[in-house]
Amino acid sequence: MSAQTNTEPAVLVLEDGRVFRGTGYGALGTALGEAVFATGMTGYQETITDPSYARQLVVQTAPHIGNTGVNRADAESRRIWVAGYIVRDAARRPSNWRSERPLDEELAEQGIVGIQGVDTRAVTRHLRERGAMKAGVFSGDDARRPEDRLLEEVRAQAPMEGSRLAEEVSVDTAYTVEPADRGWVGEPLFTVAAIDLGIKAMTPHRLAERGVRVHVLPATSTIDDVLAVGPDGVFMSNGPGDPATADTQVHLLREVLDRGVPFFGICFGNQILGRALGFGTYKLRYGHRGINQPVMDRATGKVEITSQNHGFAVDAPRGGAETAPEARFGRVEVSHVSLNDDVVEGLRCLDIPAFSVQYHPEAASGPHDSAYLFDRFIDVMARAKSGAASDSKEEK
Repeated sequence: MSAQTNTEPAVLVLEDGRVFRGTGYGALGTALGEAVFATGMTGYQETITDPSYARQLVVQTAPHIGNTGVNRADAESRRIWVAGYIVRDAARRPSNWRSERPLDEELAEQGIVGIQGVDTRAVTRHLRERGAMKAGVFSGDDARRPEDRLLEEVRAQAPMEGSRLAEEVSVDTAYTVEPADRGWVGEPLFTVAAIDLGIKAMTPHRLAERGVRVHVLPATSTIDDVLAVGPDGVFMSNGPGDPATADTQVHLLREVLDRGVPFFGICFGNQILGRALGFGTYKLRYGHRGINQPVMDRATGKVEITSQNHGFAVDAPRGGAETAPEARFGRVEVSHVSLNDDVVEGLRCLDIPAFSVQYHPEAASGPHDSAYLFDRFIDVMARAKSGAASDSKEEK
């Protein structure tokens, strides 16, 4: 059933009792999760295939969705990860030379329950005033049930706080992205162990096109798994869930840092670095989601427009460099902050080769303002490698 002919009833029920009605979109049935809004005007396929959106019902603030269809090239992972999808004006048919099929058909095939015809501006304003909350999308026969029963089901679901999701979205088997496959000519410059906590496909590609061989490893990897690939650096990706549950990854990162291996983390990886250094994390009332989030580099004063998707943040002081709570890692400073709400958007260690940002520099989808961070990681690995080589010569 196409978007324009789907007349099955559908309803969005929020935890606080607010109800929005529309018609079905994608699969029919029930979808439960945390209702959040994404502000990107484009890139809806990258959004729905971003593993960071696992167990979330995504409200698209852009009114017209589906006009470019979907294709295999733009998917950022092996499947759609959003728990449910909420749009205003679903395209009657795709109109783009790269389209391989309509969006609603892809949603239906993957069992993603959605709703169309909703006043997404009203939903967004509601969430902006009251914060992200539990919700449910019900369509078809499920939408015909009494509203009080639907609300009970919404409220009974587990909250996002305390959710451990990285292992659910990560790969089970390691794989490698070679520089030669991304147009690099010559031998690889460096080798990186990338811990997949919900990695987007474009991230290892951005490293590979700079001459880096990337071994993508499962979220449950140990320090022995990491060292087995002979890494010049370690990377931790974006991903879903509460960073307070990521004890396995925090323990791994501390072992990496203790060995002096260069580290770069983004999004969830930023939160894990914060925890490894001894800082806490907390849940944001609204979260940052979209491709137009302004961030300032505190060292230069430069403002970057960034792509983000996170509902948690690092609780670190912004007053300047200070010794980390885990003192053996030396001094650390907040390198980037959000210009919307002053949330920590990056950390930089001053005595060990480690840094991280809270946003997505791979720009899939989104602006390219932050692409320099991959070059910074390469510079950090080069300095570490050069230092190791010098030490080796001195020992001889």
